[in-house]
Amino acid sequence: MNERAKGLGMKNTNFVNCNGLDIDGHVTTARDIALMSRELITKYPQIHDYCMIWMENITHTTRKGSSEFGLTNTNKLVRQYEYTTGLKTGSTGLAKFCVSATAKKGDVELIAVIMAAEDSKARFKDATTLLNHGFGKCQIYRDEDLKPLGEIPVRGGASESVPCEYGGTFTWLDTSGSDLSAITKEYRMEEEITAPVKKGDPAGCVAYLLDGREIGTVDILAGKDVEKAGFVDYLIQTLEKFRA
Repeated sequence: MNERAKGLGMKNTNFVNCNGLDIDGHVTTARDIALMSRELITKYPQIHDYCMIWMENITHTTRKGSSEFGLTNTNKLVRQYEYTTGLKTGSTGLAKFCVSATAKKGDVELIAVIMAAEDSKARFKDATTLLNHGFGKCQIYRDEDLKPLGEIPVRGGASESVPCEYGGTFTWLDTSGSDLSAITKEYRMEEEITAPVKKGDPAGCVAYLLDGREIGTVDILAGKDVEKAGFVDYLIQTLEKFRA
């Protein structure tokens, strides 16, 4: 657990047990809980399906027989806050009342972590306040208007050019209230690339600018392999030029 925590960047966490109960040296922070929560919902988004169940009947079977009892979700935000998507409550004598609350409004998905609240109601009130603040500050820009890319010349290749493709979709989070419609983009392509070319080799980028400031880029990549040209390739290319 400690090794995995370090890998996630949880610099102020130390696990002493696996149940979360109070013991000397068993510590974490709100930021580290947020990092762990982000990893969970990113890698296993189906966790939301379980976290949003409000009530469920459980059948408990032992050697003495079976009995059924009902469970109610301890995360009251599931019923109280319309944008809630999860995630986890917790409380101990020393930690007091805690919650890692996830919520989604439009394209914005947030995590609010509350620790050491005096009572259960306080943790949900504080989480709601944080989430509302976040939704009020955050807006997402996503470039869905990607024009088709052409080909880029290849020097010394079996093919004289190679098709290009985008390395991904540009997404940017703004917290300053900027006018996102003012974002512009520049296509910065290499004049040519040299064989051999591997699919995924860089061929340029798209740069995104806001108020003259570059806020990010998306790579433009070679769309397929191109081997170095041999004698036969050069002969074919020369003949094709004569035919043209």
